[in-house]
Amino acid sequence: MTQSALYLQNVKPAYFSEKGAAYIGDSRELLRKLPDGSVNLIITSPPFALQRKKEYGNKEQHEYIDWLSEFAVLAHQKLRDDGSFVVDLGGAYRKGVPVRSLYNYRVPISFCDDIGFFLAEDFYWYNPSKLPSPIEWVNKRKIRAKDSVNNVWWFSKTEFPKADVTKVLTPYSDRMKKLLKDPDKFYKPKVRPSGHDIGKAFAKDNGGAIPSNLLQISNTESNGKYTEGCKAVSVKQHPARFPAKLPEFFIRFLTDPGDLVVDIFAGSNTTGQVAEVENRLWLAFEEKPEYLAASTFRFLTKENTVDEIQEIYNLVIQRESVNLKNYQKQTVLNLF
Repeated sequence: MTQSALYLQNVKPAYFSEKGAAYIGDSRELLRKLPDGSVNLIITSPPFALQRKKEYGNKEQHEYIDWLSEFAVLAHQKLRDDGSFVVDLGGAYRKGVPVRSLYNYRVPISFCDDIGFFLAEDFYWYNPSKLPSPIEWVNKRKIRAKDSVNNVWWFSKTEFPKADVTKVLTPYSDRMKKLLKDPDKFYKPKVRPSGHDIGKAFAKDNGGAIPSNLLQISNTESNGKYTEGCKAVSVKQHPARFPAKLPEFFIRFLTDPGDLVVDIFAGSNTTGQVAEVENRLWLAFEEKPEYLAASTFRFLTKENTVDEIQEIYNLVIQRESVNLKNYQKQTVLNLF
């Protein structure tokens, strides 16, 4: 059994790999079984409080915060003192009117005031490929702009969580590359009114630029192993998957190799796949067996046959514990 499964002794995983294990069940019950202070990072995208019911089971806005807080209280207990809780939340409109709900802003206030979290930083995930919505106000009446940004709240258990921004540097701009190549040509001493003066130290090559808290990541993956597997055995894809680059950023930023990463609303288990590639231990909790069964496709390769893919899916649905190593024909996983 994988090392991460030892955190949930006497609980049979739906499937497990070299680094992690996935479990079918209510995340609240599964979280209670984890040792207190054992988790480095919990990163997840819970069902949003939308007005239109989705098949993955979203809650009404008026009851959403109380419901989500049940998970957050347990998350706080299970995190290490330097651990983090990252939550991706999309916004919503109030029912029947073109004004925004404030539920996604009340969540961090509630988590910090009532549970004891600290808001380490607020991130914003901009998805340029997101379709125009809501249809009524954007497409039909044309009185609102397209909603393309999710709040991604980074909560910490203490004021100083583990974090290293040098692990998530972004590529330098073309202008910065020119400056680094020939600082004397481009550097001009300048004193700014703000007092933030620019010196030649800015011409040091640090391997990349400090990222901003606006994460531009398109959610357009359509031909990866997961989608190919779903098509091969004719099962539904999870309707609200997030792109691998989103958990990748926070896993690299907030954890080290060998740390434990948990997703409490795993869905198609993008988080587990990324954690495996990044050499982190991982646990995935998901209530719907069909979503978790299909998530196994992320850990397979193009060499797996349709019969093997179907067999793995059926075994998970039947609550058999699947060792993915028995089906993996390559040792190196790929995100795409």
